Amino acid sequence: MASSSAPKVPVYSVNDLKSTTDDALVPYLCNLPQPYTFTQDHSKSNVRFILGYSAVAIAAFTFYADRKLGWEATTSPWIIAAVFSYFVLNSVLTYWVWAVEAGEVFRGKRKSGETISIQSFAKKHSPLYKLRIVYTSPSNKVLQEKEIETPFTKWFSAEGFFHPEPLRSWLATEVEVLRLAAKETERKTGGVGSVVGVQDSKNRK
Repeated sequence: MASSSAPKVPVYSVNDLKSTTDDALVPYLCNLPQPYTFTQDHSKSNVRFILGYSAVAIAAFTFYADRKLGWEATTSPWIIAAVFSYFVLNSVLTYWVWAVEAGEVFRGKRKSGETISIQSFAKKHSPLYKLRIVYTSPSNKVLQEKEIETPFTKWFSAEGFFHPEPLRSWLATEVEVLRLAAKETERKTGGVGSVVGVQDSKNRK
């Protein structure tokens, strides 16, 4: 049965397969059973949005100046400075996406201070989904660092429907903290719960 949380995607579109899979990581990692739940860190994406929206705002301003004030206004020093700022912001944004975020699709922290960073990669025309996972202690000591890959067909049907459970099971077999979370889920549900996990009943009250 197809998952109701994700649409059917074209099976030959690597970008669609990757983005759908990437999007499934957040609800999985943020809804693990306590004490394994991760809270997503949005700091890098916030910087990306600020840079992007600032560049768009400058572009809109210069377009308005050109349309409303005429060509003479666009040659003024403040318009030239705005155009220069636009190119600087776009350059910084490009650097941020490729060098700082570098394919990172999730960064989160547990209440106990451990942090997990996940980068995802997929090559054009390749059926493989690759992850680089770094799990660190509160003191920033690397507890596990691993690169894993497997075909998208593990969790996508031939028709393009996404099934999250095989993805979660794969991650739980490869990443130690997720394996422990899966065992905690099984303990709390008597083996009938989803791999995604359940929150403590105390937290639901």
